[in-house]
Amino acid sequence: MRGLANKRVLITGGARGIGAATTQRFLAEGARVVVLDRDAAGCRQLQQTLPGLTGTITADVADPAAVAHAFAALDELLQGLDVLINNAGISMRHAFLDITPAEWHQVLSVNLTGVFLVAQQAARRMLAADGGVILNMGSVSGLVGMPGYADYNATKAGVIELTRTMALELAPKIRVLAVCPGYVLTPMQEAEYTPAMMSAVNRKIPLGRHASPQEIAALFAFLASNEAPFMTGQTIVIDGGESAGGLASS
Repeated sequence: MRGLANKRVLITGGARGIGAATTQRFLAEGARVVVLDRDAAGCRQLQQTLPGLTGTITADVADPAAVAHAFAALDELLQGLDVLINNAGISMRHAFLDITPAEWHQVLSVNLTGVFLVAQQAARRMLAADGGVILNMGSVSGLVGMPGYADYNATKAGVIELTRTMALELAPKIRVLAVCPGYVLTPMQEAEYTPAMMSAVNRKIPLGRHASPQEIAALFAFLASNEAPFMTGQTIVIDGGESAGGLASS
């Protein structure tokens, strides 16, 4: 992609899954990448696997003080920020009536408040410099109903609306978009779905399979690059056609 070489990039939730694949893709594009993740062991392993990483920061995106400290460390590592991949998130499969207040708070704290806290810190730095790109992790689940994930769905709908508002307020210096995957074959997905459940899902997706993390990473790379300079405020769906006919609601 044009324009990603030497870009200073922060990827949250980058220790595994989509985040790790995105880290690899941006490194391959010649970017300078820092990963922020609350998994300290995962960060250490990623740094060993990808020695080209500029660094890793261990922090919980749901903790305002931790995020502030993380960005102070980021300032030392990168001396600025051009691209934020706001990817950190969690989910728990459970029925609406079974969600406890503690579980509701936990999912919202990471998936929505965490996105806000990190984006705000990033935007302040970008506005004080030459601008940048913020890509928030949404989900098809934020656009349609998905039984078993009421708290997760609510957070992703919130991320989509937050993205739209940020795009309006931060233009023209900062582009802001939401990437909304459907089913992606990640460790988080495999932990929640049995093979039989995943096969049933695949039969309903027009392209007949889950996405790979690398396919989501490629979309992030395109949107952050100089190939997409007129794109902002939009929700970009990448779901193999799943939502085209309302199949995600089953």
